[in-house]
Order: sequence, then structure tokens, then C-alpha cells
Amino acid sequence: MIRWIFNLSFQKKIPLWGAVLIIVSTVSVSGALMYRTYEDLQSMLVTSASSLGSTLAQTLIPPLLHNDVWRAFEIVRTPFIDIDDDNPIHPTLAMVITPQQQIFVSSDPDRLPMLTALTSAGRDFALLADAIAAPRIQPVTVFEADDSERLFVAVPMLDSGVRLGTLVLVYSRSALNAMFVDNALGGALLGLVVLMVLLPINWYWGHRMATPLARIAQRMDKIQDHLPEHLEPELYNYRDELGQLFKAYNRMVKALREKALLEQGILSAERLAAVGRLTASIAHEINSPLAGMLTALDTLKQRGNLDQRTLHTLGLVERGLLQVSDTVAALLVEARQQKRSLSQQDLEDVKTLIQPAASKCNIQMDIDFDIPTSLAIAAGSLRQVLINLLNNAVQAAGNGGWVRCRVSVVDNELQIEVANNGDPIPVEQLQNLFEPFVSYREGGLGLGLWVTYQLVSQMAGRIEVSCEEQSIRFTVCIPIDEEAETI
Repeated sequence: MIRWIFNLSFQKKIPLWGAVLIIVSTVSVSGALMYRTYEDLQSMLVTSASSLGSTLAQTLIPPLLHNDVWRAFEIVRTPFIDIDDDNPIHPTLAMVITPQQQIFVSSDPDRLPMLTALTSAGRDFALLADAIAAPRIQPVTVFEADDSERLFVAVPMLDSGVRLGTLVLVYSRSALNAMFVDNALGGALLGLVVLMVLLPINWYWGHRMATPLARIAQRMDKIQDHLPEHLEPELYNYRDELGQLFKAYNRMVKALREKALLEQGILSAERLAAVGRLTASIAHEINSPLAGMLTALDTLKQRGNLDQRTLHTLGLVERGLLQVSDTVAALLVEARQQKRSLSQQDLEDVKTLIQPAASKCNIQMDIDFDIPTSLAIAAGSLRQVLINLLNNAVQAAGNGGWVRCRVSVVDNELQIEVANNGDPIPVEQLQNLFEPFVSYREGGLGLGLWVTYQLVSQMAGRIEVSCEEQSIRFTVCIPIDEEAETI
């Protein structure tokens, strides 16, 4: 049971322990105050009884010496004139007991007649008779019989050292207890008010301190799965040990994020190096036959007996081969070379190349090109970017889907928007979407978007991806440099 309590969350344990301490402290203090109140009431009663008893005892000595019963009755009766019967510090009965344990006089003669044996008045009085029968008793003695409703205060009456009798004052224990209960109820009510004030404050501050600890524990527990988020400073914006723990946690998260970025950069660099080595090894194998094919095409075009359809096909093939040449040169980060300007025919070529794959999958294509006749943008690189994005869109749209493409000039920038239907890309995949050899599609090599990103970056452009409820959109913006060296 105790272990179960210690295993509770701080959000429950701190307020719970605080509540237990407050309740125990309040009950202990209230109990001590009640005990002290009862002791004070008894002390006040004994003090009052001692004062009254001593005064009456001295006054009763002459009547006892002269056997003046009537005078003695008047004296013992005097304290009971016009008094509150419910006041516990006033006696309910007074009587004078002779050395022979007989009642000499009492304030209530109907109940305790003269010369009646004290033992015949009842059990309590019989016990009192035994207590005061001793030859010598204290000047003021308090007698309490078990289970009795009476409290007796005995004062011996002495004359020249001779004991003439004993004055007994009887007090009501029930009246004393009633007064104690009234005081105790007042103290209990005060303790209840204190609890009503302190418990909510304790619960609030317990949660105020435990919630940040619980939040840190939850974040720390998830570190092995993914990088945690920073803790909001307003959650606990103080400078104590807990506040220092918050700051240390946020510093740790910042360091972990920087480490993750560094590792990601190193990984990307390693991948880039691998791609660089791969492309360098095959560059010569590609460029040599590519140059031969371009030469052959140029020779073929010099023949004058070619029909228009053949010339159109040869132009399409030539622009495609030039695109391959530009792409290889861009990936190899070779020396700057002249690039052909983008024309409307390049965009029409892209549309022609993509259409067969779209028709095969029954995809609804909506392509709109709104550009001038010629733009100072590397045609080969842009053709490759557009082909890669449209190919990915066709593959992602699936059978019976749709693909939309818009190419326009806005504020001296060429804007390309390629959108398709399909499920949104998960957030964790978006972080690595443009890295090499990272593919989330079965059969993909993970190079298409990486090549696209490299080409866009070399043209000083930017590429963004956004996901809506049932669509994916790629946006490419490339600045138009009128002073660029193009042909």
C-alpha cells in the first residue's frame, strides 16, 4: 500500500502529501488547543472554588463554634442567590460536613437534611465521605468520582489547628463539559475554516509544481523515439531549482536538435559524395556517346530532303539529348557553360513526353503554359525539373486521378505549380523528401526529387511542397536573369 502511494505521479503525490500534513497538523493543533481549553476550564473552576471556599470557610467558623445552624445556613445559601445555574464555575450545592461525617447544614436542605449521614446521600457522597475522612487533607482538595456527574471541592475549616468540619462545594460536570463542548466546537469550526483555505491552496501549488515535472518526465520518456519539443517558458517561469531544471532541459533539447541537424548534414554530405562518385564514374560513358548522337543528328538535319514531321521528331530528340547533356553537367558541377534559353517549344516537348504515361493510367491532365516566346532560363535544367515533377505527380495520382500544372511568369520569376490528387505526405517524410536515395514509393530510387532540388538550387530558385486534405502541391520559383549567358 505504501509503495503504491510512492509510485503515484507527482501530480497526485505532492498535493496528497501536502493535504495529509495539513490535516494532521490542523487536527493535532486543534486537539492540543481543546485539551488546553479543558485544562484551563478546570483550573478556572478550581481557582474560583478555592477563593469561594476559603471565604465561606472563614465565615462559617463562628457559627460552628456557637452551633448556630441558622446563621450557617444563611452563609452557605448566600452564593446561590441570583446565579446562573448553567455557569460551570458556580457551585450547584454547598454543605458543611462534621468530623462525624454528618451534614451540619446544606444549601439544599430538602435534598440533604441536617444531621444526615453523608454516606446515605448516594454513591458519590459515600466516596466523598471516604476521601475527607482522613485526619489531614489539603487546604483545597478536588475529588472526582469515576462515572460521576459531580465534581467536589473540599475546604477544611480549622480553628487554632483544630478541624471543626469540612466545607464541600459541589459542581456540575455536565455544565463544565457543555462549556468545553462549546469551546471545542468553536475551535473545530476554526480548524475547518483553516482546512477549507489551506487545502485548495495546497492542491493548486502541488499541481503547479508537479505539472512541470510530469511534463519533463513525459518529454524525456519520448527522447528515444523522436526529438522532444521545447517546454514553454510560461509553464514555470521562476528561478528556483525547478526553473533551473526547465532551462537545463531546454538547453539539452537545443543541443540534441543541433546534433541531429549536424548528423543529417553529415549524412546528406555522404550521400552527395556517393552520388558525386557515381556520376563521375559514368560521366565519360554518357558524354562520349551523347556527343556522337548529337553529331549524327546535326549531320542528318543537313540533308535537305527531310519532311516536316521528320524534322519535328529530330528537333524533339535533339532537345532531349541537350537536356541530358545539361543535366549531367549540372550534377557534375562542371565549369559554367552556355545554356540554351527556355522556349514555348520546350514546354510543349515536356507535355508530349508526359502524355503517354498519363493516358496509360487514364489520368486527367490539365496543363497551362503562359510564358513569353523565350525566357533567359536554362532550358535543359528546367525541362528536367518539369519532367521529374510531372512524372512523380502521374505516379502518385494513380489510375483515374488528376494532375494540374501551371507555368507562368510572376514578378520576374518563373512559377511552376504541379498538383495531383492523393494522400498527403507524412510530416516525418517531408523532412527527407529531397535527399538522395530516399524513396517512399515501391520501386523508386530516390533520385528524382533530389536531382530536381539540385537543379532548382543551381538556378538560384526555391522549391516547396504543401499537402492539403486530398492533394499534394509542388511549387517552384526560379528568378529570370536577363543578363544570364544563354543562347
